[in-house]
Amino acid sequence: MTTVTYTVPAISCAHCTHTIEVELSDLQGVQSVKADVNSKKVEITFDTPASEDSIKALLAEIDYPAEGLITI
Repeated sequence: MTTVTYTVPAISCAHCTHTIEVELSDLQGVQSVKADVNSKKVEITFDTPASEDSIKALLAEIDYPAEGLITI
């Protein structure tokens, strides 16, 4: 299981976080999604067949492109 956190500057309201959480949760392999409007960050926990590339591609497709991976 892998957990990544991305900065997503396009997040501006609760509707944005809801859309991101619903769309990414539908991606096969994604276990959990937490989007935060205040920090503009999205934390995703996933296994295969999901990948960072497929997650970033879906974020871009729904108009919430990830700008950077946050490492902890």
